[in-house]
Amino acid sequence: MGNVYNLALNFKRKHPGGIAWRLKKHCEVVEKHLNPGEKVLFAFAGQKNTKFYEPFFSCVVVLTNKRILIGQKRVVWGYFLSSITPDLYNDLLVYQGLVWGKVTIDTAKEKVDISNLPKTGLDEIETNISELMMSEKQKYAHPETANKV
Repeated sequence: MGNVYNLALNFKRKHPGGIAWRLKKHCEVVEKHLNPGEKVLFAFAGQKNTKFYEPFFSCVVVLTNKRILIGQKRVVWGYFLSSITPDLYNDLLVYQGLVWGKVTIDTAKEKVDISNLPKTGLDEIETNISELMMSEKQKYAHPETANKV
């Protein structure tokens, strides 16, 4: 197994309490779609849905040096892969509930909810996503606005 699985497993061990299973299969989906020159920086696992009481949509979220990838391996056949590039990234919402937390990534086209996250890991998730997206988004600045700053 590659670097994605090791990072996701380390996060799960460091912050127990989240709900995610079939981690190896989800990580294989993301590793299959990594581009040449793309480096994995951070990975965590959760549920790609808005409802904490539906723990059947497990996924792995991976931050690379170029984008955010969300991989889900289906039980019988096929998989889902979502990619969020810095130019489409708008905002991040972190919600901490009684038992679990939730992260909502707002993009230009949709909102992606990752729920059933361990409360102890929310700060680390927010810091990594925000810093990566803000540093990468600077590279997408328009030339006319970059000269004015």
